[in-house]
Amino acid sequence: MSEKRRDSKGRILRTGESQRKDGRYLYKYVDANGEPQSVYSWKLVATDKVPADKRDCIALRDKEQGIHKDLADGISTSDSRLSVSELYARYTTLRGNVKRSTEAGRRYTAKLIAQDMIGAKAIGSVKPSDAQEWALRMQDNGYTYRVINNTRRSLKAAFQMAVSDGWLRKNPFDFALNTVMKNEVNVRTALTEEQEQALTGFIKQDKPYRRYYDEIMILLKTGLRISEFCGLTVNDIDFEDGVVNIDHQLLWEKGRDGGYYIDTPKSKSSIRKVPMSEEARKAFERVIARRGEPEPFMVDGYSGFLFVNEFGEHILRTTIRKCCAVLCRNTTKGMMTNYPILRHMCCGIRSAPGSQIKI
Repeated sequence: MSEKRRDSKGRILRTGESQRKDGRYLYKYVDANGEPQSVYSWKLVATDKVPADKRDCIALRDKEQGIHKDLADGISTSDSRLSVSELYARYTTLRGNVKRSTEAGRRYTAKLIAQDMIGAKAIGSVKPSDAQEWALRMQDNGYTYRVINNTRRSLKAAFQMAVSDGWLRKNPFDFALNTVMKNEVNVRTALTEEQEQALTGFIKQDKPYRRYYDEIMILLKTGLRISEFCGLTVNDIDFEDGVVNIDHQLLWEKGRDGGYYIDTPKSKSSIRKVPMSEEARKAFERVIARRGEPEPFMVDGYSGFLFVNEFGEHILRTTIRKCCAVLCRNTTKGMMTNYPILRHMCCGIRSAPGSQIKI
């Protein structure tokens, strides 16, 4: 009968346990993927004392207990050693069929994750309190509630993939951000009819902004997204049937290799025919008459854009956004400060009971 193995204190060691010459304990096992793994500790049980020059640590048998629970539940301890940045990169790689604008957003999110200490942290060691502390650090670094929440949602999705794959037991990012910090996102409220009249009346009389009257009127009466609006060409305006054909959008990408590019609308349901009201029809007619024959401006095979200046250069979406913001502050007593309110107002009117119009 073979002699039982013992440690330096005479205690019997279990299968997989051993003690190194320096006194540290070792436990070897095979993980859920069939790969050999090892864990170490200066203590065999929790009541042991660590050497004077060493940091306190979790006892080996406490680690074993966690390992056995993970193995019983099919949790892969080796995969849980991936860093948070590596997990997010894996998540986005497996979901690669996305729009160009989404890819740019993912690069920005990956940068935010890598810049914080949580990016290098092993996913198996991230606790809910770590995730909440990350959110507070982001706030301290000046990021808005919207940016923090969007990043949290991306991390939650990546960690949920790890839970589904058996790498983790729980998702540390499964919490509501407003339980950690105050939600400072302003609720968008549509303009009233009185505010709309004040807005359009102000534009007609104000010399600097009078030239944008038709653009604002088209946005107000069609409810187009700003990228759809910027992408409109002469061929998209069907005066005979009284509709605006929406099947593409004009976007801008930052960076050295960036610039204008054409993409499909936000979703399949965004490909639609938007009816023209009488006000929108007249505004389109004035825009086309004023446009004349500018220098050719082509993006990804599309030309004949409606909103160009006399040099054939496209009117930037930022120009329209800033114009809307200034106008609304001046005419609605500061109630609204961004372009989407125009779309929300149009959506509210057109989505009244019985309406079948897509906007």
